[in-house]
Amino acid sequence: MSLSQIEYFVAVAEQGHVGRAAAKLCIAQPAVSRQIRRLEDELGKSLFVRTPRGMKLSEAGAIFLRRARAILESVQEAANEVRGTARCTRTS
Repeated sequence: MSLSQIEYFVAVAEQGHVGRAAAKLCIAQPAVSRQIRRLEDELGKSLFVRTPRGMKLSEAGAIFLRRARAILESVQEAANEVRGTARCTRTS
């Protein structure tokens, strides 16, 4: 499972549509669809119920969304923390 797959999953969950999520992510729709399918294959569960009007979270998807958002938030916090650290300076 990759961070990109988690980001794509959250975008589709929030947009309710692969096309809108792809546009938001500035990525081609087939790439988003492919990564969502790979994530579902890896987890062994359908994360979405596909409908003619878009995608709705399945029960497993709702559970995963909570955790996925927490993962993305944690990664962002870690990056911000690292960026905010003081630079080491050498003294002779």
